[in-house]
Amino acid sequence: MKVLVFWDIYGRIWRSALKKEIWALREKYNPDFVLVNIDNISSGRGAIEKHIREMEQLDVSLMMWGDHILDNLPKITDYLNSEESKVIRPANFLEQDYYPIAGKWFKIIEKNGKRLLVIHLLGSVFMNHVWVENPYIKIDKILKEIDEDSYDAIVLDFHKEASSEWYAMAHFLEKTPAFVFGTHTHVQTNDELIFPSWVGVIWDVGMTGPLYSVIWADFHSVRKRMLTGIQKGKIEQSLDKNYVVNGIFVEFWDDKKCVNLEKFRIRNSL
Repeated sequence: MKVLVFWDIYGRIWRSALKKEIWALREKYNPDFVLVNIDNISSGRGAIEKHIREMEQLDVSLMMWGDHILDNLPKITDYLNSEESKVIRPANFLEQDYYPIAGKWFKIIEKNGKRLLVIHLLGSVFMNHVWVENPYIKIDKILKEIDEDSYDAIVLDFHKEASSEWYAMAHFLEKTPAFVFGTHTHVQTNDELIFPSWVGVIWDVGMTGPLYSVIWADFHSVRKRMLTGIQKGKIEQSLDKNYVVNGIFVEFWDDKKCVNLEKFRIRNSL
């Protein structure tokens, strides 16, 4: 089984960047499934339905979210609850009665007889603006509830802030063959690894966004914050048309083992 993973498609220009690059990557890797994290896809905020539909037109298999799940949620609740939804939300997002969260926690997607289980979790360290259940307990419960014969491989998108929490998750799942990748910090890391137990890991896949930016932001809009420490004023996204498309190619054997990881970083302009 072959899987392409892209993270954090950041706003209008970088949706266009993905559209420009994805077909050549499809031709190169011939993936069975394409996964995309859309936490910042709508001008740096959570997705609206129009932009989800744009990803569907690129034949994306499934989309994951993150800590911006509440940004535009009321506008897309009907889509998330529909049978056609290609979006899953963090499984451990702590719901309140006054703000129930729509959508599925995880999903098994199928194509050409291959079945991929995709799970999405939020980290709990330094993510103080969202309330979550313990991610380790939650993933353990999910895996115990799902029949192992119902899927052929596992992918986990762990949307987190702290490297320690992610590495702990990688080791927590060390005996469960899977691919565990991190998102949220926007920067592709150089630590991809396959454990002896056939668990593939990388701390962050990296964003699809503006190349010359402060992890997507225009430098001049954050300069004052950096110099003074005062967290005021609107942060503007960089609109420079030089972009970077980050992602990773993953291969599994039929016995769920992750056997190959190949990350890519494409620099280009619109």
